[in-house]
Amino acid sequence: MEAILFPFKWIEAWIMKIVHEGFTLLGMSDGPGAAWVLAIVGLTIIVRILIIPLFKRQIRAQRAQQLIQPELKKLQKKYKGKRDTYSQQRMQAEMQAIYKDAGTSPFASCMPLLVQMPIFFALFRLLQALAPIARNEVDGIGPIDQQLASDIEASTVFGAPLSASFREPLIGGGTESTVKIVAMVLVVLMCVSMFISQRMILTKNMPEEAKSSDNPMYRTQQMMIWIFPVIFLISGIAFPIGVLVYWVVSNLWATGQQLYMITVVPAPGSEAYEAKKKRDRERRIKKGLPPEEPKTTAVEDEEPRGQRQQPVGKNRAKRKGISKEEATKLPEPQAQTGDEAGQPKKKKSKKQRQKQAQQAQGNAKDPNARAKARAEERRRARQSKNKKNRGKN
Repeated sequence: MEAILFPFKWIEAWIMKIVHEGFTLLGMSDGPGAAWVLAIVGLTIIVRILIIPLFKRQIRAQRAQQLIQPELKKLQKKYKGKRDTYSQQRMQAEMQAIYKDAGTSPFASCMPLLVQMPIFFALFRLLQALAPIARNEVDGIGPIDQQLASDIEASTVFGAPLSASFREPLIGGGTESTVKIVAMVLVVLMCVSMFISQRMILTKNMPEEAKSSDNPMYRTQQMMIWIFPVIFLISGIAFPIGVLVYWVVSNLWATGQQLYMITVVPAPGSEAYEAKKKRDRERRIKKGLPPEEPKTTAVEDEEPRGQRQQPVGKNRAKRKGISKEEATKLPEPQAQTGDEAGQPKKKKSKKQRQKQAQQAQGNAKDPNARAKARAEERRRARQSKNKKNRGKN
């Protein structure tokens, strides 16, 4: 255990040293004092910034859990009344498959708390090691040598040394009554802030349809918001004052993050989402705009396209009875206009069909007849178009 926590202790020691030097540059005392308390606060803020990606992942997991609620309800309805072992196992397996497909789990909301546990234990052991380091009984940790350990140990929060705890109030030179009072106040603040930050998710940022006693995710989170505060309330009496400072600041940060998410990007269908819609509506009315934003759909106009003249290859030109040079000189056929494209095709008479058959026979005998016939058709088409234009004018 000590080998696993040592890297965390070494990193925390350096972060506290750097933050402490920053506060001393601002004019605070270099020895024992508030600068070392603020160094723990700075350590907490740095840790919370580093786990912001986990917080975003937590929010995405919670949204995913809300989306799979209809599937979970169908599954519960499917196995309703079936209490045998096989049915319960099948239900759990199918439920796990739904969570896996959605990329979430019922414990996703606890991830930021679980990730902080190694940091918490490392800080706990670091503060416990201050007294032996100050007495030169053990080696220092990172930049914390005998002198710095003495300074940190002598720093206090309202008269309670950072290394003292409710169970060991005399460590660091503090008085028993002062240390116990400060420790209990910090323990209560830690548990209350933890409870509030978790409860805000259930009461304000969860859709109403998800708040059902048949919803396993809702039941799990309801238990979690009570279990964790009770655990920390009982175990908090053994935490050093410095660790309690860390948890109080961390929980206050988490509460601020939850308030931001509830206010700015609430979950659709939740109480906070409806409150945001109401605020947006009132804001638009004050500005003289319609209460609701108009929904517009962009429609792209398609440009009419003419018929593309296909290139004529050497073999194709030979089959048609024309040279490739003549084929490249042929003008492109005119694209149909909107009026012409919409007109129905007229049926040819018997005489026209006979004439077309005779022309086809002549084309087979004369190699250049096809090109001449095509040029004649284009000439007639241009004449017809010119007549129509003159009639319109």
